Amino acid sequence: MLKKKSMNSRLALLTFTAAAMIAGCRTGPSVASPGATATNSAIDWNTAGAIGGTIRFAGKAPPRVEIDMRQDPACGLTGGTNMSEQYIVHDGKLANVFVSITDGLGNKVYAAPANAVVLDQKGCRYVPHVIGVMAGQPVEFTNSDPTMHNVHTTPDNGNPEIDISQPPKQGTTRQVFTHPVAMMAVHCANHPWMQAFINVASSPFYAVSDENGHFEIRGLPPGTYTLTAIHEELGTQTAKVTVQPKQTVAADFTFGAGSARAQ
Repeated sequence: MLKKKSMNSRLALLTFTAAAMIAGCRTGPSVASPGATATNSAIDWNTAGAIGGTIRFAGKAPPRVEIDMRQDPACGLTGGTNMSEQYIVHDGKLANVFVSITDGLGNKVYAAPANAVVLDQKGCRYVPHVIGVMAGQPVEFTNSDPTMHNVHTTPDNGNPEIDISQPPKQGTTRQVFTHPVAMMAVHCANHPWMQAFINVASSPFYAVSDENGHFEIRGLPPGTYTLTAIHEELGTQTAKVTVQPKQTVAADFTFGAGSARAQ
């Protein structure tokens, strides 16, 4: 009788132990780790709206100045005159203003494009003068000139420093910037007049005003946003813009010497 009771006790203990082991191996509810990446949002083109506008310059723009490139005869081999690029104004419209959505997207996260944005060195200047790229998207630096060039950026907002040389008509260097930043300067140590600006955005909703001052940001979900425009010399302006489904909203900015205002 005692022997049978002892066997039953052992069986109960084994059963409890096995159950505990099984329970310990079960997978509980899925919980995201603190460092987990949020699910990427997709643009719904059936409801998406857009923002379009013009960047104007009030008053008389500072004249563009011809750059003396005689220190490097190779700079003149590509032809054309190299002019200063701080103020490019045509019929009162301002180019090279970076415009982006800086608030209003909430917790939406978008995947960075895999294709690179190219910043070329051509005619001993950077082309384009101002570029926009999404955080995580590569920038490709190239040299189309028959002379040695240098690409130099200084660390800005956690982004890495770049200081590379590229031989004549050679060299392609890719760099990914992971932290949003506005108007990060690029210089060439060999040609001190060369300068460009890289803007790193946290979303795909940005644009650079063209030679006619025009910009357009497409694919926006309906909502109210803060739209920010920044120029390398004239500073920053913001405006609140409400985007309706499948509509393009106008948002114009006006910059000028001693004057900065949004309309």
